[in-house]
Amino acid sequence: MVVVEKPVEDDFSSQADPYRRELLAHCYRMLGSVHDAEDLVQETYLRAWRAYERFEGRSSLRTWLYRIATSACLTALESRKRRPLPTGMSGPADDPGGELVERSEVPWLEPVPDVLVGADEDGDPATVAVSRESIRLAFIAALQHLPPRQRAVLILRDVLKFRAAEVAEALGVTTAAANSLLQRARAQLDDVAPREEQLTEPEVTEQRELLDQYMAAFENYDVSALVDLFTKDAVWEMPPFLNWVRGAANIGQLVRFNCPAQAAGDQMLVPAAANGQPAFGLYMRDSNGDYQAFHLQVLDVTPAGVSHVAAFFDPSLFRVFGLPETWPAGLRPPRR
Repeated sequence: MVVVEKPVEDDFSSQADPYRRELLAHCYRMLGSVHDAEDLVQETYLRAWRAYERFEGRSSLRTWLYRIATSACLTALESRKRRPLPTGMSGPADDPGGELVERSEVPWLEPVPDVLVGADEDGDPATVAVSRESIRLAFIAALQHLPPRQRAVLILRDVLKFRAAEVAEALGVTTAAANSLLQRARAQLDDVAPREEQLTEPEVTEQRELLDQYMAAFENYDVSALVDLFTKDAVWEMPPFLNWVRGAANIGQLVRFNCPAQAAGDQMLVPAAANGQPAFGLYMRDSNGDYQAFHLQVLDVTPAGVSHVAAFFDPSLFRVFGLPETWPAGLRPPRR
């Protein structure tokens, strides 16, 4: 009987491919960019495939892949600046209706589709909840305040629950040094991370009703109705514009004076899911009656209303989220 050995590349793919989505989530937490994360996952798999024949199995394949991904991310971060949101760069705008200041040279934080990082899975609810909390936009923004090595240690220890010795080996430091990095990271994160009560979400039915009202307010260009859906101290920010505003009334002023829509039907919202949160692709009607990609919104929704909106003016994100850049007139978008 002739035994045909399985090709190395086939064996590697079958063993490593199941970890692709969680590795993408890891690289996204490290880098704050879905585009950069996808590139680093590709680099991780290329490095791992080249070294697979030398993999001795002293750790699990998953741990080994995370070690390679973390190293690749740390190397990439040597030449990259942190990715902020406008709220992390300046105070709120004095005049919500004033001229917008664009900063295209800033590498802004990006949202990530739930489907790419496993936050849409219908598995164990507790597992899905943890996955969503660890990619929430506010948490990713807070991570950006940490130096890269502190960021890596905190993610590996507190999010992924790696042992201290595994983290130390991944970073090439002693266990004591890894623990010291973790302590400093936790202390710094406590100053900038959202508190638990800020992350409370309404019941599913209440959230769906609120989001339906939110869509209707935009599509009907009913600014007063929109203002009523925000919490009193809600925040609206919109990279690459430096301007951001706090307060429901100020958000209404911003929309009223800086949104190109003028009447009902000028805007259309298409539901999406980003960072474990509700999201919408917002389209603006053109002179032909078709709708063009305008910006992608990621929402924080609480029992009291919408508390935060990050509106990303980056058309390339529509492709990442599987949304067309043009929506033909007369074609109704899906509802939630």
